[in-house]
Amino acid sequence: MAAQSHASAYAVLAEQLAAEGLNVEQIKTALKAQRIETPSWGYANSGTRFKAFSWPGAARTTREKLDDAATVHKYTGIAPTVAVHIPWDKPEDGDYVAMGQYAQSQGVRIGAVNPNVFQDEAYRLGSLGHPHSAAREMALDHLVECCDIMGKTGSDLLSLWFADGTNYAGQDDLRARKRRFEEGLSVVYKNMPAGGRMLIEYKFFEPAFYSTDIPDWGTAYAWCLKLGPQAQVLVDLGHHAHGVNIEQIVAFLLDEGRLGGFHFNNRKYADDDLIVGSVNPYELFLIYNELTGAALGTNEPSRSCAADVAYMIDQSHNIEGKIGAMILSVLNCQEAYARSLCVPRAKVAALQADGNVLGAHHALTEAFRTDVRPLLAQVREELGVPTNPIAAYFASGHDAQIAAARGTATAGGGYQS
Repeated sequence: MAAQSHASAYAVLAEQLAAEGLNVEQIKTALKAQRIETPSWGYANSGTRFKAFSWPGAARTTREKLDDAATVHKYTGIAPTVAVHIPWDKPEDGDYVAMGQYAQSQGVRIGAVNPNVFQDEAYRLGSLGHPHSAAREMALDHLVECCDIMGKTGSDLLSLWFADGTNYAGQDDLRARKRRFEEGLSVVYKNMPAGGRMLIEYKFFEPAFYSTDIPDWGTAYAWCLKLGPQAQVLVDLGHHAHGVNIEQIVAFLLDEGRLGGFHFNNRKYADDDLIVGSVNPYELFLIYNELTGAALGTNEPSRSCAADVAYMIDQSHNIEGKIGAMILSVLNCQEAYARSLCVPRAKVAALQADGNVLGAHHALTEAFRTDVRPLLAQVREELGVPTNPIAAYFASGHDAQIAAARGTATAGGGYQS
């Protein structure tokens, strides 16, 4: 979009928003403050359970992952933090302080620390839920180590996902597994650094197919209540059955002050690591609509909770490249947020109060249909980043440059679902 055309289109859109009682300058301020965290593992080679495909130029080391994350931030202006996975991202020299300093030198910071308690042989029957104390102690040691790494890297988030569960009825005592988890999580919680938050993720099935130890948001929520205010629920968009109303879960957790963060991705079935918004952009908009409504509202603790939600991408790009795919993921979140800011909330609230079902629904869907590209181009121009980041990245030749410099590494070394 040429500068002149986007400027004129932006002026028209600003008039339309003003007619709905919206302040375009406030919308721009909110968009400039948006933050999306990208995952280190999204820049390395990864794959499915069937095959990991190597990608020319994929990051081979932690520093290269940080370099790639810095590139995404350079083109988007709203991705200043990088989630790390331990031990995948254990620095070559073991110096986590230096790793945090290197990230800052590249213009980004270390975000959530993600422990790995699912790939070692000892975790065949689980980690904190394992029937043997030795495996549980091994998992606890690693989780506590990650609390220490948070302090060394400047992170304030511990992001927990467990593959624990059972495959067969009678394999283990389900109540005993629950109690083991509660005991283990309480130990980890006590080792959290001051000001840090524990985000507990859930998944309704896979890799365990009879029972999953944290199968739903209710289980995660119940444990957060037992642990304390530093424990909150993490919602992964791919970890739900078909037909589940994720935005309703979001609304409930916001109202309870227990929504801690998101893992953004998209799915066609079960848990896919597809680019967020690629399958169901309307669902992404509806989720952002709940978040934006809470952030702009007066209800506590919803408003305070919305202000602290961690927005993180959790995707492993297998056949579509790495950096370009991550840029597109960030842009899709930005577009969904922009549309949610275009919802005429006073108008919708009045229609809801009158019981005007069709009117309220139409007003919401009209906001979803808003062409926010001129608005986003204006925001990016004011942020000093390309008005069309994905096109600018493709034109930069950066993919070819890193492919020539790094070559094609052996597949693996990152997440394989």
